[in-house]
Amino acid sequence: MRSTIVILCLIALGVAFQKGLIEIPRHWAPWAPLYIDDPITPITQLKLKRLNDDRGACLAALDTVPESELSYTPLADYSPTASCPLTNIVRMQSSSVRFNQRFVATCPMAMAWVMYERHVLQPAALEIMGSRVAQVNHVGSFACRNVYGRETGRRSEHATAEALDVVGFQFENGQHITLINHWDDEGETGEFLRAARDGACNTFGNVLGPDYNAAHADHFHLGMRGFRLCR
Repeated sequence: MRSTIVILCLIALGVAFQKGLIEIPRHWAPWAPLYIDDPITPITQLKLKRLNDDRGACLAALDTVPESELSYTPLADYSPTASCPLTNIVRMQSSSVRFNQRFVATCPMAMAWVMYERHVLQPAALEIMGSRVAQVNHVGSFACRNVYGRETGRRSEHATAEALDVVGFQFENGQHITLINHWDDEGETGEFLRAARDGACNTFGNVLGPDYNAAHADHFHLGMRGFRLCR
């Protein structure tokens, strides 16, 4: 009986949506396109995952980023090595920040990054550090390997360019901080790094840092798989 009531309610809601009797804001509607300025909600990660198999929709989402805040190049699918084919990828050159080196990422990963940067990273930098982030330093996105480089086991997110390992930040005021040196700081640098970590959990599927294990003592692993694993 209860399941019948639920089904009838869902049908009624569906009819109401179709007739325009109920309007859901775009950032809460799973079927609506994703825009860079959409507030981040629990639906955001679901939308990003849907872009995995829709290259056109993902590139359209990236095109909602102001041109001055994103420089990227769409890449054709290819296999750097036979065991690690890459699909739906772009080369990230810069965004509202510089990168110490360009990197290849899946298109949804690139979209997750620019949303994180716009909605979380830069606001936290201004509020806590009093300066915007000018450069993000990382140690790569793609590596054809298993988790932790083991000979056996599951493939790392890096094997499909679905993760970025960030080691530090440089600010417009000249300040430079790294996870290895500043994670345990009790002042503003430690506060900023924790805000950067915590905020990333609303966009990326998993965020691993120094509190996770020794292997992540010097970097944030920002990955697309999973859902809100945040340590």
